[in-house]
Amino acid sequence: MYRIFLFICTTALIVYLFPKGGIFKYEFTKGKPWQYENLYAPFDFAIAKTAEEVSAEKKRITDNIIPYFDHDTIIANTAKDSYNEAFTNYLSVLDQSNSSDQAKLFGRILLNDIYRYGVLQETYSYENKRQIFLNKGNKAEAITYGQILTPNALTKLISTRIDKSEYTKFKTGFVALFYDLVKPNVRLNDKLTESTLENELAKVLTTRGGVSRGSRIIAKGEVVEGDKLQILSSLKAEYESQVWSDKNFYWIVLGYCLLVSLALMMLLLFIRKYRKDIYENITQITFIFFNILFMVLVTTLVVKYRSDYIYVVPLCILPLVLKAFFDSRLGLFTHVVTVLILGFVVPNSYEYTFLQIIAGIVTILTISESFKRANLFISVGQITSIYILAYIAFHVIHEGSISNIHWTTVVLFIISGFATLIVHPLIYAYEKIFGLISDVSLLELSDTNSVLLKELSNKAPGTFHHSLNVANIAEAAANEIGANAMLVRVGALYHDIGKMARPTYFTENQTTSGNAHDVLSPKESAKIIIDHVIGGIEIAKKYNLPDRVIDFIRTHHGTSTVYYFYTKEKENNENVNIEDFQYPGPKPFSKETAILMMSDSVEAASKSLKNPTSSLIDSFVEKIVTKQMEDGQFLNSNITFKEIQQIKKVFKRKLTNIYHLRIEYPE
Repeated sequence: MYRIFLFICTTALIVYLFPKGGIFKYEFTKGKPWQYENLYAPFDFAIAKTAEEVSAEKKRITDNIIPYFDHDTIIANTAKDSYNEAFTNYLSVLDQSNSSDQAKLFGRILLNDIYRYGVLQETYSYENKRQIFLNKGNKAEAITYGQILTPNALTKLISTRIDKSEYTKFKTGFVALFYDLVKPNVRLNDKLTESTLENELAKVLTTRGGVSRGSRIIAKGEVVEGDKLQILSSLKAEYESQVWSDKNFYWIVLGYCLLVSLALMMLLLFIRKYRKDIYENITQITFIFFNILFMVLVTTLVVKYRSDYIYVVPLCILPLVLKAFFDSRLGLFTHVVTVLILGFVVPNSYEYTFLQIIAGIVTILTISESFKRANLFISVGQITSIYILAYIAFHVIHEGSISNIHWTTVVLFIISGFATLIVHPLIYAYEKIFGLISDVSLLELSDTNSVLLKELSNKAPGTFHHSLNVANIAEAAANEIGANAMLVRVGALYHDIGKMARPTYFTENQTTSGNAHDVLSPKESAKIIIDHVIGGIEIAKKYNLPDRVIDFIRTHHGTSTVYYFYTKEKENNENVNIEDFQYPGPKPFSKETAILMMSDSVEAASKSLKNPTSSLIDSFVEKIVTKQMEDGQFLNSNITFKEIQQIKKVFKRKLTNIYHLRIEYPE
């Protein structure tokens, strides 16, 4: 019921994020032939201008807009009113020439000419012949920008007019007079100019001409380019942006629901058939669906607000995360399903799908041992390179040239590559939220200097040494059959931590001073031996070990019998209950836990071998593993007979190396 609920909720949320409109049913590419039958206009529509055409038209309007300047008449009138007094103060010397009235008139005329159009408060980058509007009160006069005086033009005008007059000898006084009197009184009216520009830009049409219903748009085999391309693009945009009726809206939502549910169902069936342990784990199946939903959410948000930046979304994080927690096959399958779902949302869906699937495959193939930082950087570099190469190839196909590549898109790919590096902190967050374990955490747990393993080596040194040997043997066996070697090694290091509670009751920690079991009954001894499993689980939980590691502690003896004490009890009591001498289980339920069970039994029992030879080791390994198989200990684990044979070969080789015969050197 939970899986059905999760499936329905994920489908509903994904469809909710999708745009609620139709999808144009034809795919076309610039420069490629039209592969469908003749296309006729299904309704009347306008032909949209290209973005370049609209941009060029707006630029022309912006360049030719007539700016508005304000003329401050108060400043001009103040200067004129102050002229008589200023003239008396600065040019009283003219009284000697009996020409003061003429000089005063000359100055007033010059002052009127200066303020006819005014003096600019600051200069602007307009050409002198550029037409402008000069606001004087409620009246706007059309003049050229050059008619308004700049500070330099003002100086030149005063000097030129005086030089051409009969008052040249009073030039210094006149110049000083006008510099004191004349104040700038013209400035650009930014708000009015900007408002006028916005009004003009708003009038720019985004369409040119139209196509009437029933008109043939393109014939089969005709190349999609030029006007044909623009008409098809206009039809697609018009089709997808129509205002849909309620009836059409619900049909579209139903179509989305069917397609998304089919994609998610394929993923769910894949997990159920090939990853049954994941399918049965509620947390893990929720984690997978959460990641799909998260990627769809991020991508749809980018498409909604800035579709040009679609490639900045680091979609390759999805297979990286899933490979870190599960395996490559599941990571790639989930990535492909997610990309197919996103194909409904993104522009240029074929190009996007191709690029993302190729990048996902490269991600899975190149990333190995993701806990090593160098490997992740190398993989990110390869992913980014594939993105860029594939994008350039598509661009060449569309445009026939690389001269006009959009380098912004290339930069987006590089940013996406760097964004992929957040996978490590993301994995850490997922471990804490969902209780999962990755290779990075396994690497940390395998450190023998950790607090728990240090405590094990101090309290039970024999058990610690036994765990190291089991870890080496189990890791080699896991590598041989393609199991998770790092997980097996960590499980082997911690599988016997329960022996720390009573270390002297286990033979590997006993000294020659005696055996603690000599004073106990077989049933009591068996209970102490069996209790190291329960005690190990309690210690593991106390130290917050992941559940996947605790599984090795639970299962490393399965439901086997403490045979030595069972036979000893049977000698005195024929009616002995075998259940009192059996481990509680469960049996191993994965390849990794099965490998540990075999490795633990073989390594522990090998200590009893005296004068081992190759043939003795072979028969010894065969006997132990066969006994476990006959007891049905591996029935719940997905391990095959062939893999068990490979594992036994590894055990024989490893034990032969450990117990190899040495030459006796003379003293």
